[in-house]
Amino acid sequence: MWKPTNQPQTPTRPGEPERSTVSGPSAPAMASEPVAPRPVATTTTADQATIGKSLVIKGEVTGSESLYIDGRVEGSISLAGNRVTIGRNGVVAANINAREIVVLGKVRGNLTASDRVDIRSDGSLTGDVVAARISIEDGAYFKGGIDIRKAGQQPAQTKPNGEDKSIPASEPAVVAARA
Repeated sequence: MWKPTNQPQTPTRPGEPERSTVSGPSAPAMASEPVAPRPVATTTTADQATIGKSLVIKGEVTGSESLYIDGRVEGSISLAGNRVTIGRNGVVAANINAREIVVLGKVRGNLTASDRVDIRSDGSLTGDVVAARISIEDGAYFKGGIDIRKAGQQPAQTKPNGEDKSIPASEPAVVAARA
């Protein structure tokens, strides 16, 4: 009777029985901490990378997984379809482009999110925000502009003086010349 129970688990997902076997012995040892294995599984499922407290990165950060920053980053961060979280110890001097951005630490730069920007109560943001949704908790610091756009809407191109470049100036002259 024990073999049928073990056999369906082993062929279906060989990696999971090993994890459950490992968590089985550690479960009695960590009976008071049943929450600890859950965040590990969540992190593995979400494919989240972490920049630790002591790390300093200068340059361009790109990739295809979510990122948690607890250290320093200077430059640019582009994780278009993913989540970027700046932790409480995180200090970022960069423009950030992601699906979702959560600010718990300090950010100096422009944020562009296809979905949402969250500035939590201990967070600090100095820069402009372009997003479909934004949330700023009481106690958060924010200095900059907000541009709310529908999801998937392309940003309008503007000249440095603020004029819209969607219709080039030379087009009306060409149309008038033809007429």
